[in-house]
Amino acid sequence: MDDHEILQHLLSLENEAAALVDDAQAEADRRVAEGEKQSRALYDEIYAKEIETLETSLAEKIALTRNNYREQLESYHNEIKTVRVNTEAFFSLAEKFLFQRNGKCQV
Repeated sequence: MDDHEILQHLLSLENEAAALVDDAQAEADRRVAEGEKQSRALYDEIYAKEIETLETSLAEKIALTRNNYREQLESYHNEIKTVRVNTEAFFSLAEKFLFQRNGKCQV
């Protein structure tokens, strides 16, 4: 084998090695992309389930809070209905504060 053939053979081997490296890089890129795709799908699935759980919990808490509010408001209305209004005492007190302090009109 002369020098020219040896150099040609080495160049051929280098080209084959470069092709192998390119193929390996392409395979690695494909595997990484597939892994990212699978990870994204799993993330989206878990995220959707968590959102559903949180939204359900929020809806339950809102309903509970609304019911509690209605019950408290109804209790307050019932309490107010039972209170007797003493208009005579109110008017007497209003007159005392507004008109009868020190014998002068306060308005």
